[in-house]
Amino acid sequence: MWGLSLVVLAVALTIAATGNRAPRTTGERVERLAATIKCPTCAGQSVAQSEAPASRDIRADIQRRVAAGESDDTIRQAMAIRFGPDILLSPSPHGIVGLVWLLPVLAFLGCATGLAVAYARWRAHRPSPPSESDRELVNAAIDDWQQGG
Repeated sequence: MWGLSLVVLAVALTIAATGNRAPRTTGERVERLAATIKCPTCAGQSVAQSEAPASRDIRADIQRRVAAGESDDTIRQAMAIRFGPDILLSPSPHGIVGLVWLLPVLAFLGCATGLAVAYARWRAHRPSPPSESDRELVNAAIDDWQQGG
């Protein structure tokens, strides 16, 4: 039961992490990329949210790069080179930074697996009934105690 639940959870997490979330149109792709880049002149806004001149210029640059066929990672890298790595609102899921996203999931799965194994062992361990020699030993100890010795 526990094993099946863990397999279903692992499959669901894998599908969620690797599912096809690609935008259907160029406009959606530009909007999604703009939402991951910080406005260089606004506090706490993405390029997608801001109407500042710098944000409009960045959106136009993203639109041009998408039309030229550049990948999302290439566009994000270009923005990080141009404005510094702090311009990116969400880290890349690749490389060392990807471990930040992966390690908690792996830790949770490891703990859940450990608990499931411990629970299964605990349930499988049934104490055996006392043997005749166990009863004799207990009775002898009780007799010694009652006699004060």
